[in-house]
Amino acid sequence: MIELVAFLGNHGREYAKNRHNAAWMLAEALPFAPSLSWQKKYKGRYAALDSVRLPVLDAPDPSGSDAAQEMPARLHFLMPETFMNLSGDSVHEAASFFKIPPDRILIVHDELELPLGFASLKFSGGLGGHNGLRSMKARFGTADFWRLRIGIGRPDHSDISGWVLSDFSLDERILLDLTLPKVAVVLTRALRDGPEKLLPEWNKKRIAE
Repeated sequence: MIELVAFLGNHGREYAKNRHNAAWMLAEALPFAPSLSWQKKYKGRYAALDSVRLPVLDAPDPSGSDAAQEMPARLHFLMPETFMNLSGDSVHEAASFFKIPPDRILIVHDELELPLGFASLKFSGGLGGHNGLRSMKARFGTADFWRLRIGIGRPDHSDISGWVLSDFSLDERILLDLTLPKVAVVLTRALRDGPEKLLPEWNKKRIAE
């Protein structure tokens, strides 16, 4: 069960279209995005949604499970504005206030190890050198939280910082625009049905090419 979704990125107009802000772009593509009213809280932008307002995107589960009734009454969404390397400060503050344990948190972030057009859902595991995930582990004392990873691919040079802080090219943005709506559906399904149901299908999946 997911109660808190945190979209990692960097605050500021100059970072808005960076590869490192792919998660913030996903937040704008959510099918229920118009229902989210963002406000300044918890060192970032925060919004809540009553779970009954979460859209139903798929046919009922043929197994007859009643997953929808297991959802928390309210879902929480956060876009930390602490900059990437201090993201955990913002997420920890929100999680502490609502008493949400790490294993009910979903972190959405860009992923160098996945090509553009791919996405992945996983629980726990390594941090892959991602400063936002490092901050999460430092603040929570564990890496046992969910991750929804949006592929941005590795560059053919060694300047990783320059790569993630640069904008998507025009061609890449076209591919990203095909990818994000489908990842948004995955996130919505994870909230409604539980992320476990999406494994192993979404361990690593090509969405667009």
